[in-house]
Amino acid sequence: MARIAGRFARVEPRLRAGRLVLGLLSDLPRKNCWTIAEWAGESSPHGMQHLLCRASWDAEAVRDDVREYVVEHLYDDAAVLVVDETGDVKKGTHTVGVQRQYTGTAGRIENSQVAVYLVYAGERGHAAVDRELYIPRSWTCDPDRCRAAGLGQDTVFATKPDLARTMIERFLDAGHRVGWVTGDEVYGGNPKLRTALEERGIGYVLAVACSAEVPTGAGKFRSDTLARKVPKRAWQKLSAGHGAKGQRFYDWAVIDLAEAAPGRHQLLIRRNRSTGELAYYRCHSTTPTSLATLVKVAGSRWRVEETFQTEKGLAGLDEHQVRRYPSWARWVTLALAHAFLAVVRADEHAHRPTPDDLIPLSCSEICRLFIALAVRPVRDAAHRLAWSDWRRRHQARSRTSHYRRQAASQT
Repeated sequence: MARIAGRFARVEPRLRAGRLVLGLLSDLPRKNCWTIAEWAGESSPHGMQHLLCRASWDAEAVRDDVREYVVEHLYDDAAVLVVDETGDVKKGTHTVGVQRQYTGTAGRIENSQVAVYLVYAGERGHAAVDRELYIPRSWTCDPDRCRAAGLGQDTVFATKPDLARTMIERFLDAGHRVGWVTGDEVYGGNPKLRTALEERGIGYVLAVACSAEVPTGAGKFRSDTLARKVPKRAWQKLSAGHGAKGQRFYDWAVIDLAEAAPGRHQLLIRRNRSTGELAYYRCHSTTPTSLATLVKVAGSRWRVEETFQTEKGLAGLDEHQVRRYPSWARWVTLALAHAFLAVVRADEHAHRPTPDDLIPLSCSEICRLFIALAVRPVRDAAHRLAWSDWRRRHQARSRTSHYRRQAASQT
């Protein structure tokens, strides 16, 4: 909080932002302006709502501060940038960016809001360092709707790979270096993103569909067609990294491609040792790279799923109840406080060896200990009763307004 203090024009929003971050890391079953305000000892949610809607502070600069904090503490020469999107199921049509679209959170098409995140993943740990909200064409084609949601007049449609490229370039333009980028088929199937990475001299291991055509010396072939031509001796058993149940072993093979662009281009194929299911990756590197390195980069993609799980479970990333873009940007930026847990975890593992009869400290356990030992939320009876009165009074006003609108519509 000291690092981002200068981003606030006044002391009041700065202190309130600190309370909001602590509330995001708390053990509240639901995290929104109402519950966090009560937990933090405030008399109503108006102050928290003001912080997200109208208070004077720079959310983009805070985002940059979070990025610098993560890179400073989790720096790794072999770090990988992981891009992926996650969706939040929403009701209604007024929340910025919402429409019926596929979201991996639900595993189907739902009325939802989707955002793309950039995760910095190294040996010491991983955390999100940037975010961009996906604004569908149904929104960008309606300037009045965009304006009502707090989007700028210059808002234009951008695909998810476009948003990923913007965040990667922002990371590089800030003076940071990274050797690799990885992501799923949404990003691997986009030639513009691959070309942009090649032009910046960045290697990538990006998933592609089985139907993706790749160039070889004998012409273009589908990825699954090439996989059937791989001889048995070409497959190698390698681990994609450590998972919840131990090392994730797969069979891997790699095929050199005849790409005209500079650098080395390859097709990486992963085979599940139990089911035989295949997955495919387009790879690029500026120098000759071992199969083990490509496998390690491909395995880094699972880090983004762990990041989403902990940020949603521990830092309330998906629990915002805001409609306009500025409020969304401020909430998710402060929810990147998950980076604090990742840094503490990395330092604990580095400086305090774990006894054999204990598993290493997780972000979840660190969060639990931090709130229990370092934070003292207000719990006195008078405060709780006052909030009960406030909620019931607000609900009574809402009910009266609803009945009046209902009666007016029937006359």
